[in-house]
Amino acid sequence: MTYDITAIRSQFPALTAGTAHFDGPGGTQTPQPVIRAVADALSNPLSNRGQVAPGERNADTIVTGARRAMADLLGADPTGIVFGRSATQLAYDFSRTLAKTWQPGDEVVVTRLDHDANIRPWVQAAASAGATVRWADFDPATGELTLDDIRAVLSRRTRLVAVTAASNLIGTRPAVAEISRLAHEAGALSYVDGVHYAAHTLVDLEGLGADFFACSPYKFLGPHHGVLAARPELLETLWPDKLLPSTNAVPERFELGTLPYELLAGTTAAVDFLTRLDPDATGTRRQRLAAAFAALEAHEHSLRTQIDKGLSSLEGITIHSRAADRTPTLLLTFEGRSTTDAYRFLAERGVHAPSGSFYAIEASRRLGLGDTGGLRMGLAPYNSTEDVDRLLTGLSEFLML
Repeated sequence: MTYDITAIRSQFPALTAGTAHFDGPGGTQTPQPVIRAVADALSNPLSNRGQVAPGERNADTIVTGARRAMADLLGADPTGIVFGRSATQLAYDFSRTLAKTWQPGDEVVVTRLDHDANIRPWVQAAASAGATVRWADFDPATGELTLDDIRAVLSRRTRLVAVTAASNLIGTRPAVAEISRLAHEAGALSYVDGVHYAAHTLVDLEGLGADFFACSPYKFLGPHHGVLAARPELLETLWPDKLLPSTNAVPERFELGTLPYELLAGTTAAVDFLTRLDPDATGTRRQRLAAAFAALEAHEHSLRTQIDKGLSSLEGITIHSRAADRTPTLLLTFEGRSTTDAYRFLAERGVHAPSGSFYAIEASRRLGLGDTGGLRMGLAPYNSTEDVDRLLTGLSEFLML
C-alpha cells in the first residue's frame, strides 16, 4: 500500500494558489482529470440521450458510465443509482414521495446529530401527512449516537428512520448497520445521509443495510450534484410526481429534467481518480477502490494523529469531536475567543478552516454552541503534513494574541 502525497497534490490546480485547505467537509478541490472530463464532455457533441445521433450516444454513454462508477463506489446496483441536483434536493424529492404512503399516527425518526438536509425534509413531509416526528438524541459530552438512543424512539408505528452515516459537524460515525437493522425490525425504512461518510470510507450499501443512501460527489473530488443509491426493486414501488411524457423506468423516473451530462462525466473521472490513490492496486474498479480507501484512511489517520498531538499542547481549546468512531473532522471552540475571528486569522495566513454550524443546526445547538457552531477542520486526500504544520502554527499564534 502506497500513498504518494506529492504526486496526488500535483493533480490539483487549485493548490498552486498556496492555501492549506481544511474545508473538505464543505467541498473538496478538483483534480485535473475531473476538470478535463467535464471539458471533454462539453467539447464533444451532446444531445438528449439516444442511440441515433453522435450527441445522443455520447450523452447515453456518459450517464450509463456514471451509474456504473457510482455503483462501484457504493457497492450498489447501477440501476438503483439516481442522480439529482444535490443531496438536499434528493431528500426533499424522496421525502415527498414516501410521505404519500404515510397516515396520521405514523411516525418518522430523525436525529439531533444530522445535517438539516436529513432532518427538515422529513419533518416537513411528516407534517404534510399528519405523521409524528420522533427525535433521537445524542450525548453532547461524547458525541455518540447509540443504538439505545434509536430504540427509545422506535415503535410499531415507525415508517422511516433518517440517520447520518457520519456527522459533518463533529465526525461521529454511528453504527448505521445496526440502526438499519433496528429500523427494519420495526417495519420501517432507513434513509442514510452518507455525504460526509462517503468521502472517507468505502461504502457498502448492503453491509450498511440502508434502504436509501445519499451522497455528493463534490465531497470526494467530483462535481457539484447529488447521488442516491437504493435497491431497484424498492424504487419500483415508489411513484414520484413527474411530467406525463417522462419515462416510468427506474431509475430515470426519479430524475426530473435533463441530467447534467458534463457533471456526470466528471463524477466518473472522480471515482477513477480515487482508484489511483493506491497506484499499486489491481483488480476490478471496486477492488481498486477498496485498496485506495485503505490507503486514504491510513493517510488521514496519520494526519489526524498529528493534529491531535498538536492541539494537546495548546491551552484554551475545547474539542467537540469525541466519538470513538469518527471521520478526520474536528470541531473546536476557544475560551473567550470567537471562532469567526480564528477563521479570519487563519485565512489571512493561507489556511482555510471555516467557522459555523454548517447546516448541522440541531447538533450545534445540542452541543451548547447555539447557531454559531465552531471552527471546523476536515481532512481531504490532498492534505499534507506541511498543511497540518501551518494549521497548528496558525492556531498557536491566534491563541497568543
